[in-house]
This record gives sequence, structure tokens and C-alpha cells, in this order.
Amino acid sequence: MKIFKKNLIICTFLTFTLFSPLLFTNCSSIPEHSKHLIQKNKNRYKKQPISRNLLGQGKLNIFQLTNFFLSQNPEQKYEDILAFAAFYVTEAAQENINSDVAFAQMCLETGYIKFGNLATPQMNNFCGLGAMDINNPGCVFETKQMGVRAHIQHLQAYATTQDVALNNKLIDPRYSWVHKTKFAEDIFGLAGTWATDKEYGNKLDAILTKMSEFVN
Repeated sequence: MKIFKKNLIICTFLTFTLFSPLLFTNCSSIPEHSKHLIQKNKNRYKKQPISRNLLGQGKLNIFQLTNFFLSQNPEQKYEDILAFAAFYVTEAAQENINSDVAFAQMCLETGYIKFGNLATPQMNNFCGLGAMDINNPGCVFETKQMGVRAHIQHLQAYATTQDVALNNKLIDPRYSWVHKTKFAEDIFGLAGTWATDKEYGNKLDAILTKMSEFVN
């Protein structure tokens, strides 16, 4: 009797060991709707590597920004975009502005430096600053860096209602017109304020989502 019980225990253990992987790892047994819910929950709690807030530090470095940009407009020279991205990272850091958001906005406003709207490349205006109509195509800046600086300062004007002193000399001619009168915590707050387009925030969000693929 003891031998029989011992053999029964051994057989049960071997059966469980051999067949339990089939019982617990066969994904085909999971209903399709359950798989969908599992994936939905995974996506829900997946962290976005890029913040949508205007304030804060960006995630992408100048090389990642350059690689992203050239994936959308490969006609530009690598060295030129690398220097351009460096302007955005350094200027944004000085005013505590999210460089990822600023860079994405530049891409949206200029069509990845293809322009085609009111502003022209010679204006060094990368965010549609002051652009209203053909008679008022927007502000003009002497250099690319000054154009980027004005862009960053204008974002800072939206991002805070506090008297936060700028670290660089004010060159945004429309800074005082916006500061303390309009406020946007994130990109979605720019819809209807920075731009009349109600989908403006969603368009920026789509660009930032593409940019997130270039974060290591």
C-alpha cells in the first residue's frame, strides 16, 4: 500500500511537470477580446518618454533631434540641423523650457524648414511669431539663434504668469502682449491661444510621439 501511494505521488508530480507548461503558457487559449484588454491596459500605463509640458527639460539630445528631423526632411544637411538643434537645446535650457516641445513646434510651424506659409527662411522666424497676413508676414531676426531665442522666450511667456526673469535679453517683440494674459501649461493649451487651430495641440502631440521613437 505504501509503495502504491509512493508511485502515485511520483506519477502525479511527473504529469504536472510535463504538462503544466502547456496549461499555463498556451496564449492561443486566451480569447481575442481578453488579449485586446490586456494590451489596452499595457498601453495605458506605458510612460510617455517625452513630456507635453512647456516647462522642464527635454529628453532628446542634439543628435537625436537631428536624426528625427532628417527622418522627416532628409534634404537638409546633417551639420546644419545639428547646429540648429543645439540652438534649441541650449536656448531652451536657459529659460527652463522643454526643448522637445519647442523643436516640435518649429517643425510644425515651418513644415520641417520647408516653410511655404507667410514666413520665409530669410526671416529666421521659426514659430510664426507675429505672422498675420500677407501684409504682416511676421517678425524678422538677424540670425537663426536669435530667431530660436525669440521662440523660446515666447513659449516662456505662455508657460508662466509669474514674474520670472529671462536669463537672456528680451528680443521677443510680442512677449509683453502674451505674458500674464494667456497661459498654457502644456501643448494642448496652445490650441486657440498660440494658434486658432483647435487641433494645434493634437498636431504637436503627433510630432512628439514620432520623436519619442528616437529616445534611447
